[in-house]
Amino acid sequence: MRNTTESNKYKKKILASSMLGLGLESMDIMFLSFVLSSIIAEFGISSAAGGSIVSITNFGMLIGGVVFGVLADKYGRIRIFTYTIFLFSAATALMAFADNIYFIYILRFLAGVGGGGEFGIGMALVAEVFSKQKRGRMTSWVTIGGQLGAIAAALLAALIIPLFGWRALFITGIVPVLLIFYVRRNLGETEEWKKAQTEIKKGKKKDSSLSKLFNTPKRAYTTAALTIMSTVQVAGYFGLMNWLPSILQEQLGLSVSGSSLWMISTIIGMCMGMLLFGQILDRFGAKTSYGIFLVASAASVFLYVFAQSAVTILIGGVIVGFFANGMNAGYGALISSFYPTEIRSTANNTIFNTGRAIGGLSPIAIGFFLDNYSITAAMAFLSTLYMISLIIILTLRNNPLKGMKHREKNASINS
Repeated sequence: MRNTTESNKYKKKILASSMLGLGLESMDIMFLSFVLSSIIAEFGISSAAGGSIVSITNFGMLIGGVVFGVLADKYGRIRIFTYTIFLFSAATALMAFADNIYFIYILRFLAGVGGGGEFGIGMALVAEVFSKQKRGRMTSWVTIGGQLGAIAAALLAALIIPLFGWRALFITGIVPVLLIFYVRRNLGETEEWKKAQTEIKKGKKKDSSLSKLFNTPKRAYTTAALTIMSTVQVAGYFGLMNWLPSILQEQLGLSVSGSSLWMISTIIGMCMGMLLFGQILDRFGAKTSYGIFLVASAASVFLYVFAQSAVTILIGGVIVGFFANGMNAGYGALISSFYPTEIRSTANNTIFNTGRAIGGLSPIAIGFFLDNYSITAAMAFLSTLYMISLIIILTLRNNPLKGMKHREKNASINS
């Protein structure tokens, strides 16, 4: 057992490592968005073939999430966490030496496998070392780490690509290896995971497995419901970030939507929303916090298409980012609250990466509405998704992560 001082230091190291892990993963994923046109031009491939690189990455995330989630529950969070970082770091760095599109497909799949595995393990670590009263706030900091990684990718791309080309950008992907050495030297497994393993060896608990996410009707419904919510979250994010700038530029003819100002304002809104959402989640519980943010997301997304000036576009970007992606901060805490320690990494990785794989297809759906209907119809589609997610969170049979006075009594429906 750790004393209080050592425990606090350990918690800070876990939080910092999880933030860095997600930040480096986000940086890796964002690299592709800055070099995709260059890859298409260099290898002479079609736009569809280029776009499939993103799909292959998302598919790798789903596979990696499931595989590494199970391994982390069985063999240890820290050990498997470092393996995932090494995999996406090495695959990213090797992109600098890819000489054909098939090699790129393989490397992006492997990068996705590593990145998909990292997410749920980091969230499980944070959930296990901080009290239930602080889970929302702490996981919000982890997701902010992801946003900082995206900003880092934009800065590196702006500095490196004009001088050295797109390949040099990927060489910086080797930097996350430094995190591996830090984690392996400074962090041990969580006490909660050790306790669960002891109980498994004594026969008091069963070992982790994917099937345990569906081993009762109640848990199967919870898993399906949280997967749909994750899908909606990712669909909204990719739909907005991929289409809104071009939609607003076409509608208003304003260059601001094609500049960095829109992206910066939206990311600022996201970070502010994440910080506040964590506070609301810890104080009032999941149903209240998600209820507020989902209704606000549905309204702000739909109303945003009526923006008529550069100022309203920027302010609207902050508001949409605040609500639509602010609630992303709570998924690690939300999913962790429903599942016991022995399957917590498996649950986080499987549920959110399934949502990422399916929700990542939302730009296709929005493109369909734009081609065949209107901008209003496309945004109404996203608003409808948020309302579906609202219905789902309200139908969950328990309200996890309630206010502080009720937490110990209602910590988890399945623990």
